[in-house]
Amino acid sequence: MLKNDLKRQNGFRKFLLGGAVAFGMLSAPAVFAQEILGPDVVIAVVGGENITQAELSYALEDMGEEITQIPVNERRDFLVQMLVDMKVMAQAARKAGMADTTTFASRKTYLEDRALRRAYLQDVMATEVSQDELKAAYDDAFKNFEGKDMYHARHILLASEDDAKLVVVELDNGRDFAEVAKEKSTGPSGPQGGDLGYFSEGDMVPEFFEATRALEVGAHSGPVQSQFGWHVIKLEDRRPSTPPTFEQVLPQIRQRVMVGKFEKLVEDLKAGSNIQIMNVGN
Repeated sequence: MLKNDLKRQNGFRKFLLGGAVAFGMLSAPAVFAQEILGPDVVIAVVGGENITQAELSYALEDMGEEITQIPVNERRDFLVQMLVDMKVMAQAARKAGMADTTTFASRKTYLEDRALRRAYLQDVMATEVSQDELKAAYDDAFKNFEGKDMYHARHILLASEDDAKLVVVELDNGRDFAEVAKEKSTGPSGPQGGDLGYFSEGDMVPEFFEATRALEVGAHSGPVQSQFGWHVIKLEDRRPSTPPTFEQVLPQIRQRVMVGKFEKLVEDLKAGSNIQIMNVGN
């Protein structure tokens, strides 16, 4: 089921963009809708060095979902200031000779690999997922679907067992259940003829649900006690639960397909590479 993919999908998002929101869910145009700027447009100058619109987009990627904690109208200014602060500190670090240290070289290699991985995956996986792939993933996700039966019932809620018995007599004599509910039910569904709509196991207190499940469609129960009082229940319909429609779960299905593509891509790349993992520090 789709719920079982949640952890895999979350890991996929984090690994793919290093904390950025995947596949344009929070792209720069979405955040800065009023500004459609080219990547080389200069948005600030610090110590003679330019900061461009492209760098603003990269900062947005690095912020990921954290940017949503900042009001929309403040996000651009926040990111620009973050870039300015970063540029000032980077310039100071270069003046201090830190760009020539082995520590920086090691960190630079890691950051370069991360940036290349991100660019590669975005390019390779930007292709549109076909409708056939989506349909196949949907069918696979729900091929073993086992939902709970759904019950559509009405009820009449009463204060005592004697009151409930009197209502049962009226119903046995042919009175319309909905009319009696409107007249005598003390529950909030009374004005709607006691209609509770469809529900499944777990949606109602056990005593009520078990009494409902025991009924034939069209039949009403005897007095049933619960913590809310005394009920007389009529079962209107029973049907098996059905899986959500393709359209209802399309975003999750699309993500499922992309997870599969991502995992296959990584496995194929690893299969074609000589990989050695040293048993160091274990």
